[in-house]
Amino acid sequence: SSKKDVISSKIAYENNKANKSELKTALKKFDAAVAEGTKDEAAVAYKVAVKHVDKAAANGLMHKNKAARKKHQLTIKLNAIEG
Repeated sequence: SSKKDVISSKIAYENNKANKSELKTALKKFDAAVAEGTKDEAAVAYKVAVKHVDKAAANGLMHKNKAARKKHQLTIKLNAIEG
């Protein structure tokens, strides 16, 4: 029924919102680690960020091509760090 559709779409909206927020947080933490310039911390943050990007692509929050592009951008940033 339409009542169930409203409820389920609201639940999906809340879940998507939370997942997008987690993704953004992981990406910001990676950027902060890169800005700090420590390769070890950036590598750890990179793994977390890539995992979140993959999850987002799998769950339909992000197109798979966008996810691939984002991961490539993250890899370039990580490799640019000296040390």
